[in-house]
Amino acid sequence: MLHKALIERAASARPHSGDAAAHLFSGRNSRHLDDCPALVLNADYTPLSYYPLSLWPWQTAIKAVFLERVDIIATYDQAVHSPSLDMKIPSVIALRQYVRPNEFPAFTRFNLFLRDKFSCQYCGSTELLTFDHVVPRRLGGRTTWENVTTACAPCNLKKGGRTPAQAHMHLFEEPIRPTTWQLQEKGRAFPPNHLHESWRDWLYWDVELES
Repeated sequence: MLHKALIERAASARPHSGDAAAHLFSGRNSRHLDDCPALVLNADYTPLSYYPLSLWPWQTAIKAVFLERVDIIATYDQAVHSPSLDMKIPSVIALRQYVRPNEFPAFTRFNLFLRDKFSCQYCGSTELLTFDHVVPRRLGGRTTWENVTTACAPCNLKKGGRTPAQAHMHLFEEPIRPTTWQLQEKGRAFPPNHLHESWRDWLYWDVELES
């Protein structure tokens, strides 16, 4: 284990004068060092989470390296240096100890939209999304995974305080309580923007290759 002072010095090291910014994608505008986070993988080399994507600031990533809590998988072209340190900024790191994820995700509006693939479950629209109680609250419907679905504003207005059957509206999929694994699988279809090229192998390792 390295001395705490060395760890703190590593995290506060300055970027090389010639590397004030690095390109996240060829042809894109350069970014400042503070915009170079590390993608954090679990010990099984899968992202800790997709939504939000598991990212650590570069300072935290470097501290974790010196604390021997993570392994560096890939790096940016940028580097930091001090009188006793010269290293590239980690772009992908993997935990050395496996962290077991929660079995079920939090019941949030965003996770609800993700479960339903960001589309209205009555008409398929991806615009003006809100949520709808399948069994209306006035009829005893509860705000739960199993009774709330994604709906566009026009369909929500059309359905009103009725059940889908009463409104003659059909659900594409019945609402369920997803597991974290199921939600992560949905998240693979909706990657966040501005991914660094070194992250791609770890976010898309199981995606079918294009012919």
